[in-house]
Amino acid sequence: MIRSTRARRQTLKARSRTTRAQARIQRRGTGTLASHVMAQGLAPREARSVAGTLRKVAAKLGVIGRAARTHAGRHMRDCRRFTAAQVAVIAANYKARKPAYKLVAARLALAA
Repeated sequence: MIRSTRARRQTLKARSRTTRAQARIQRRGTGTLASHVMAQGLAPREARSVAGTLRKVAAKLGVIGRAARTHAGRHMRDCRRFTAAQVAVIAANYKARKPAYKLVAARLALAA
């Protein structure tokens, strides 16, 4: 595969992933922490990392999202879905170290 084509496909894939996550949150009004982070432009692997830390911050603050079930392959998993306002409160108390994560935390705080 031509290198420029691969780069274009990766860019398009990342953009569509971000757009899908944003649309899902707008449609439902809630989303998992990983969905909120992916809607700000992080890749799924990095989004899971940030979401894990945001879950710890949410537990400290006592912010409890709505209980839900999500598809994970063949199995259903329990999850928590949060509104944009709840995510903003959590992100305001999140102390990120990586510059990319700091940028995402700032965007999440402003998203509400």
